[in-house]
Amino acid sequence: MTIIDGKLTAKNLREKLAIEVAEMKSEYGVQPSLTVVMVGDDPASQVYVKNKVQQTQAIGMISSEINMPANCSQSVLLDQIKALNHDSSVHGILVQLPLPHHIDESAVIAAIDPNKDVDGFHAINSGRLFNGDLGAMVPCTPQGCVLLIKQHLGGDLSGKHVVVIGRSNIVGKPVAMLLLQENCTVTITHSRTRNLPEVCRQADIVVAAVGIAEFVKADWIKEGATVIDVGINRVITHDGKYKLVGDVDYQAVIEGCGAITPVPGGVGPMTIACLLKNTLLAAQATISKRSV
Repeated sequence: MTIIDGKLTAKNLREKLAIEVAEMKSEYGVQPSLTVVMVGDDPASQVYVKNKVQQTQAIGMISSEINMPANCSQSVLLDQIKALNHDSSVHGILVQLPLPHHIDESAVIAAIDPNKDVDGFHAINSGRLFNGDLGAMVPCTPQGCVLLIKQHLGGDLSGKHVVVIGRSNIVGKPVAMLLLQENCTVTITHSRTRNLPEVCRQADIVVAAVGIAEFVKADWIKEGATVIDVGINRVITHDGKYKLVGDVDYQAVIEGCGAITPVPGGVGPMTIACLLKNTLLAAQATISKRSV
């Protein structure tokens, strides 16, 4: 049984990206730039943004942060995004989610220039991914999942049966599209799927992204299967403290699976690394346009 180390894989990816960033700056005079927009002061979001900024700067990219008050109006936020869309020095735009309840997240995502949408959430990028366009901005967590799967099983995933548990636009649907592009047979399931344990037992690879703590049990997993746990759930322990657990009952599943990602330390670190990859791709696209 293998514990798939997301921290190490993310570190290796960042090191590779740092080399490409240095080469881009040297050859073209372009330094990839990411701007993160945060509305309000949600503590969890603050931690995420801090990590994103630090890792962006660590590989030689420019990182900017725009903090807006929680009572900021939607129109003011949209004006800020419009300004960033027109700023040629900004290659990637990320609006930290969740947003305050009075702001329509879908309207905000739709306002971002698809070419600067490093989260990969814009409907145009979703459509590109659905159509198999390899130039699409792909959501970061699904990208990370596929990289971890290929790290363990190798580059050729043809014919593997994947069961994805979860149908969100952020993880479930895009990771299914990516794995179809890898010639996998993909079954998308969710919490209301009939006979879900039986369906999961058929899988060579299980991607759990349903958002329910320790939802996937040991007898759901075929012996030797690869398990990618996307979930991050905060639960109370017997002594009243909090801990993070995934969507998979890790201690039970680990006994029979072939490989598994831990929580934390699995998929999570890959998300930010893939965000940096998307920012580099966005900057590369501006160079390509310049040379046309």
